[in-house]
Amino acid sequence: MSSAELVLSVEDLTVSFDGFKAIDSLNLYVDKGELRVIIGPNGAGKTTLLDLICGKTRASAGKIRFKNLEMTRLPEHEIVRAGIGRKFQTPSIYENLPVFQNLEVSFPRGRGVFGALAFKCDAEVRDRVHAVADEIGLADQLQTEAGLLSHGQKQWLEIGMLLMQDPELLMLDEPIAGMSVREREVTAELLERICKNRSMIVIEHDMEFVKRIAHKVTVMHQGKILAEGPMDKVQADPRVIDVYLGH
Repeated sequence: MSSAELVLSVEDLTVSFDGFKAIDSLNLYVDKGELRVIIGPNGAGKTTLLDLICGKTRASAGKIRFKNLEMTRLPEHEIVRAGIGRKFQTPSIYENLPVFQNLEVSFPRGRGVFGALAFKCDAEVRDRVHAVADEIGLADQLQTEAGLLSHGQKQWLEIGMLLMQDPELLMLDEPIAGMSVREREVTAELLERICKNRSMIVIEHDMEFVKRIAHKVTVMHQGKILAEGPMDKVQADPRVIDVYLGH
């Protein structure tokens, strides 16, 4: 694998909180166009890993490289600008604004209050809003107030708000939590679709969903990587069954 095809390389990453190593000398490599799912028991360090990649938490040691950019010390907004989008467990959408405006204000030029005031919704932005709304299945809901959307639609809207920034790496933390069976199915299709031209890291607990979407699965345990590979290989690993799948 040449480094040109790697979107993300994490090497010897460690973070300690009061002497406890939440992430312990971890190595992770994500390819261009790859949909990677991270699984593992609660407290394994999965969300902390995403926090480190997006700059919310600072590493104690190790390196994080995005394409050819060393990111370990970059502030969060510069990491976003470099092309990394992150969705947390609870959707942070503007409930009282229609879907169209939620997407519109997420366009890179419109970010921040002053940006939004000086910001004109030109054809480029409108085209992008319509393209993204189409991609996330909300083209018919553009004038609907976001607060009135179903739980699943709110999650898709937030993914759309990240897509407005056209990130090359998208990180999602438990995207299907609380969704209906049908919404999970639609979300799987959505993730497969948007992964065509970008890489994704997804944290998920639902094994059926993981099996459905993952190109490769990484199993974390106690801040380290326990196993990695295709889902069937990982599922058959006795160590994984012991610490995670057996419970």
